[in-house]
Amino acid sequence: MRKLFKTLVLVIAMVLPFMASAQEQPVFEGVVDDVQGDAPVAWTLTASEKEAGLYELTFTGIIAEGYHGYPLSDMFSAPYFEFTEGCEVEGDMRETEPTHESVDEFGDKVLHYLGKMVFIQDVKAEAGAKVAGTISTNICTNETNQCKQSAFDFTITLGEAAAMAADAEEVATIEEAEEAAATGAPETAPLDWGSIIEAILWGFAALLTPCVFPMVPMTVSFFIKGSQSPAQGRFRATMYGFFIVALYVLPIAALILITRFVGGDAVTEDIFNWLSTHWIPNIIFFLVFMIFAASFFGAFEITLPSSLVNKSDAGAEKGGLMGIFFMALTLVLVSFSCTGPIVGSVVINSMNGGIWMPIITMTAFAVAFALPFTLLAWFPSMLKNMPKSGGWLNSVKVVLGFVEVALGLKFLMTADQTYHWGILDREIYLAIWIVVFTLLGLYLLGKLRFAHDDKMETISVKRLFMAILVFSFVVYMIPGMFGAPLNGISGYLPPMSSQDFRMDGSEKNANVGVKYGDNLHLPHGLKGYFDLDEAVEAAKKQNKPIFVDVTGHACNNCREMETRVWSDTRVKKILSEDYIICALYVDDRMELAEEDYYTNKNGKVLTTLGRKNNAIAVERFNVNAQPGYVLLSPDEEILMPVRGYDDSIEGFIDFLEGGKAKM
Repeated sequence: MRKLFKTLVLVIAMVLPFMASAQEQPVFEGVVDDVQGDAPVAWTLTASEKEAGLYELTFTGIIAEGYHGYPLSDMFSAPYFEFTEGCEVEGDMRETEPTHESVDEFGDKVLHYLGKMVFIQDVKAEAGAKVAGTISTNICTNETNQCKQSAFDFTITLGEAAAMAADAEEVATIEEAEEAAATGAPETAPLDWGSIIEAILWGFAALLTPCVFPMVPMTVSFFIKGSQSPAQGRFRATMYGFFIVALYVLPIAALILITRFVGGDAVTEDIFNWLSTHWIPNIIFFLVFMIFAASFFGAFEITLPSSLVNKSDAGAEKGGLMGIFFMALTLVLVSFSCTGPIVGSVVINSMNGGIWMPIITMTAFAVAFALPFTLLAWFPSMLKNMPKSGGWLNSVKVVLGFVEVALGLKFLMTADQTYHWGILDREIYLAIWIVVFTLLGLYLLGKLRFAHDDKMETISVKRLFMAILVFSFVVYMIPGMFGAPLNGISGYLPPMSSQDFRMDGSEKNANVGVKYGDNLHLPHGLKGYFDLDEAVEAAKKQNKPIFVDVTGHACNNCREMETRVWSDTRVKKILSEDYIICALYVDDRMELAEEDYYTNKNGKVLTTLGRKNNAIAVERFNVNAQPGYVLLSPDEEILMPVRGYDDSIEGFIDFLEGGKAKM
C-alpha cells in the first residue's frame, strides 16, 4: 500500500496543472417564441437528462414590473402547458412557491408570482428528439388586475448528451425582472467547475508537501492523548477539520464582505480585478512561485518566524476547543511555506468566475486539505498504513518545484498581455515549458539529482511510466512552436495572436486600423472591433447582428473556447460572414483618451479600457464573468440568453443561428 501511495503522490503532482474543466450534467436550451405580440412575460426553456430517456424540462417565466402571474392551483388563471410533439409527459408538473399573497374582492387569499415563475415537467423522449408545444398564460396588472392572455410556441432539441451543453441563466430578483424580460441576461455567472476541481486537487496535493506531511503523526498523537472517549475524539476531530477550513476561507470571505459593505459590488470587483490583472500582484506572484520553486529544489529552506509558530504551538497545549483551534492554526502556519503559493494560485485563477468564486474555490481547497487530517484524527490507526517520510517525499517536493516554475509563468503572462509588453510570446512560453518538462522527465529517470535526493542506482517501473508520460507531453507541445492549437492546454498559454510563426501563413493581427486594434487581437484571423460603439455603427451600416465577446487576457476559459470552439470551420464561417464581432477585454490596462472615458452607474469616471468594458458588461448585459457571449441587434437589443463557458460546438452553433433567426 505504501508503494501505491507514493506512486499516487507523484502522479498527482505531475498531472495537476493539466486537469481539464469538469463537465456538468448536460443542459439543453430551447427556443420560446411569442406568437401573440406584446406579452408582459418572457419565457426561457431548458432541459436536463435525469436518466436515459427521461428529461426534466424547466420553464422560466420572467414577468415585467407591474404585473403578476398565477400558480397551477389557480382555477381560472393558471398557466397551461401543452406538449404537441416529441415526448410523453411523465408525472405532474411542479412549480416554485408563489412569491406573493393578497386578498381578492371576496375576501379569499390569492397566491401569485412577481418577477419570476418556474415550472418543471418530466418527459420521456428519445435522445435527439425535437419536443414542441405551447404555453398559455394570464398575466395581470398589480393595480387594476386587468389581464393579458399570451401564448408562446416552444421547441427544444434533446441532443446527444455528449454533444450538446448550454447554460440557461435565470434572473432571481424582482428589480431586474423587467430588464430580464427584454434582455434574457443572466444575473450571476455559472460556477467555474474547472477551478473548483483544480482547487480540490491542489488541496490533496498540499498534504504531500514536505512542510505538511510531517504534521500527520503530530496530529494523530494530539488526538490520541487528548480524547477521553471515542465520541469525544470524533467531536474534537470534526472541530479540528472545521477550524482548518475556517482559517483558510474566512480571511478571503472577510475581504469580500467588508469591501461589499463599504463600497458595494463595484469596489469588490475593482479589488479583485486589480489583484488578477495589475502588473504589481502578478509580478509578485510570479517571483513568489520562482522563489518557492528554488526552495523545493533545495537552494534554501523557507520557514515562518519560529516565535509565531511556537506561540501557536503553545496554545495547542490548552484544553477544549481553544486547544484544537491552536492545533489547527499551528498546522496552517507550519504548512504555509508550501501552501502559500498554492493558495494564491487558487484564489487568482478563480477570479474570472465572479466575486464569489474565490470563496467557493478556497472552500474546496481547504476541505480537501483538511479532510485527510480529519479522517486520521477520527481513525488514528490509519497512520500505520501511511508511508514514512524519506527520499520519496523529497522527490515529490522536486516534482512540485518543476510544476511551480511552469505555473508561475502564467502570472508573468497575465501582466505581459494586459500591459502589452510583448515579453512572453507564445513561442517563448512554450519553449520554457518544453525545457522545464524535459528536465522533469530526466529527473524522473535519475539523470538529474538535487542536494537532498537519495542516490538512485536503478529506477522503478512507476518512475519509468511517469517519465514516459512527461516526455509524451513534451512531444505534444513541440508542434505548438509552429502554430498548432494545443487544445488540451490552450487555457494556460498566451493567445494564438501572440504567435509569430504560423505554418498556415495567417496574419498575426487582422484588425489594424480599428480602434485599439494595434494592441488587441481576435483569434484565427477573424476581423472585428474592440469598442462597442464602433461595432454598433458597423452593424447598422451592414444590417448584421453583433457578437459581443466579454473576454480577458487572464481568462483561461476564454482561450479554451477560442481554441476548441471558435476554431471549428462552421463557427468561423458564421462569425466572419453573419456577425459583427466585438471583443470587450475587461482586464486590459490601456489608458483611454479623455473623450473615451466612461462614467458608470455610480458616477465614477473610468479611465482604462478594461474597467470601461467591465462596467459595460455588468451594467448593460449583466455579465460579471468571462467568457460571456452576447448577441445584439444593431439597435443593441439582446437577441438570445447570454451564453457563458460551454465547449459544445453544436450548442454554440445553435446559439449563433438562434441570434440570426431573431434578427
